Amino acid sequence: MRHEADRHQHAHPHDTAPAHPAGGWPVAVRATLHCLTGCAIGEVLGMVVGTALGWGDLPTLALAITLAFFFGYAFTLRGVLKAGVGLRAAVRVALAADTLSIAVMELIDNGVIMLWPGAMDAGLADARFWWILAIALAAAFVVTAPVNKWMIGRGKGHAVVHRYHH
Repeated sequence: MRHEADRHQHAHPHDTAPAHPAGGWPVAVRATLHCLTGCAIGEVLGMVVGTALGWGDLPTLALAITLAFFFGYAFTLRGVLKAGVGLRAAVRVALAADTLSIAVMELIDNGVIMLWPGAMDAGLADARFWWILAIALAAAFVVTAPVNKWMIGRGKGHAVVHRYHH
């Protein structure tokens, strides 16, 4: 008969064994959609606030990126805290799980926006702004999903978070 502790193992943020040895695409897609949600909320909120305050492109972009990281981390933090992990450990898990994913996503989506002719001049009331943002976020998803798959396959990124899901 197995001991109760053997059946109910708890993961630690420093574990390195892959939670999903195959690092499958379904897990990577879910992780990337999770990241995309936080990034999109932060991006849009940052652009709305920056525009409403009459800020220029650079401060608005900085706010949007900052909020994208904030919301991305907050979503992960919420789930890990809900699993009963203490705040300090949960913050470490969120940082480990999301930093590379959010950074890649932000680099791609903001790169597309900055390089798209006229995108930085399109206002929030302009349909062109929303189409370009949607294309930029889709491009960021396509580039970030393989990054997440690679990390998960090595027990990093969202594989760390999934250890806390029961």
